[in-house]
Amino acid sequence: MWRTATLVATRDETPDARTLVMEVPGWPGHLGGQHVDVRLTADNGYQATRSYSLAAPADNDRVEVTIQRVADGEVSPYLTDGLSLGDAVEVRGPAGGWFVWRPGDPGGVLLVAGGSGIVPLMAMIRARRAAGSAAPFRLVYSVRTPEERYYAAELDQLADEVGGPELAYVYTRTAPAGATRPAARIGAADLPPPGWSPDSEETCFVCGPTGFVEAVSALLVSLGYDPRRIKTERFGPSGQ
Repeated sequence: MWRTATLVATRDETPDARTLVMEVPGWPGHLGGQHVDVRLTADNGYQATRSYSLAAPADNDRVEVTIQRVADGEVSPYLTDGLSLGDAVEVRGPAGGWFVWRPGDPGGVLLVAGGSGIVPLMAMIRARRAAGSAAPFRLVYSVRTPEERYYAAELDQLADEVGGPELAYVYTRTAPAGATRPAARIGAADLPPPGWSPDSEETCFVCGPTGFVEAVSALLVSLGYDPRRIKTERFGPSGQ
């Protein structure tokens, strides 16, 4: 069913990405990795619907999505720049039940993100912290430049906490000053071999553009990860 979502807060994550925090009365809750449909209706009755990953675990009736602005997009420029606090849109969800992490799931978790593919993986990281889970988490985040990292300050803080997730950045265009790894596409050397978690039953979640997801999945299999434990979510041009 469609529900009314009212914008109550925003956060800029990068120069072209913004998090929207919305109140959705009657929201049924969700898991890290799920997504939501957002529908806009114009004055003339024209409607446009897009799917966005949820960026944070369930918090009563609050939901968060992080949206990358596509300059010539039909929906994302309005959501990131046109909405004001108190404005409403329609949402439907949550959707998806396979690409999800549950706090009670056993084993270590390897997260591999490409660009904005970090969004559903960040929901898993935040859900782990909220649940007080001790499940080993590793995040390998591939991004073009340091300025394009989503949630940079929060990720660095979480990685510094005792028991926090391990974090590694892979820069593909420009590496920060002092970086020991030059800018290059992700490779096998950037990924941990199987068996890094205590019970060696790692589940892998890979999210990003189609080419990135296919390349990383092939690398993981070549390293010896069980293909049945590699879960993927990909995206491509959608007219956003």
